[in-house]
Amino acid sequence: MKKSYKLNELDCANCARKIEDGVGKLEGVTCNVNFATSKITIEADDARFDEVVKEAARIVKKVEPDCSIVM
Repeated sequence: MKKSYKLNELDCANCARKIEDGVGKLEGVTCNVNFATSKITIEADDARFDEVVKEAARIVKKVEPDCSIVM
């Protein structure tokens, strides 16, 4: 499954890269963060997609405390 989500309060391109790197390190996950559009695209196995999105939201908060994924 592949879905894109809006990122609220994404402040800098460096944070976008850190988020992309962090989420991309999850097993079986491909991630792209576009700073210009403030969107994150996550691709993962259907069976664990919800779990991956929750973990991605945790990573986003760790990198950028004011940022969140809009679901």
